[in-house]
Amino acid sequence: MRAISRHLDHLSAVLNRIALWGAVAAVLVMAMSASWQVIARYILDAPPVWTEELARRAMVWAGMLGASCAFRAKSDPTLFPRMRDMTGATGNLLALIRAGGVMLFATPVIWYSLYGANMNMARGFLGRSLDRQAEMISLPMIWFTAAVPLAFMLIVVHVAADLLMRLTGQRAGHPTTAGEAR
Repeated sequence: MRAISRHLDHLSAVLNRIALWGAVAAVLVMAMSASWQVIARYILDAPPVWTEELARRAMVWAGMLGASCAFRAKSDPTLFPRMRDMTGATGNLLALIRAGGVMLFATPVIWYSLYGANMNMARGFLGRSLDRQAEMISLPMIWFTAAVPLAFMLIVVHVAADLLMRLTGQRAGHPTTAGEAR
């Protein structure tokens, strides 16, 4: 069980690094798109129609990927932050309650992203986005809406890794694993 928890924690750390790079790239795309909009509008007097929409879509990706990274780093908002630092049986019980709460929230988001009425994938959030086109960018909306279920899947991996590491006694309330920058 300890080996499985270490492997899952390593997977969580790798996925977190990828998500962090994705969030940074999305912020850069957002900033560059907005900058180009300002330059084109006020200096060139010829604003492109796609820059505002690209900035909005990049903001969604940055926010969702950034939220999953914040969750892993335990920087997400919480009502009782000291409870994460509790150890022993009480700390484990609180970690189980937290994991249960995360799963109660994340599971329906992931489920309804995939499935709609009558378990029809075409009526799920992603399925409906597949046929819709962005207004100013000729891409299917699924390229933008996929950020939501992806971020929640990452959060599920992070919570599972943290919970297993805690329950096997390898981590107790620490925001990062050994070797990972704070």
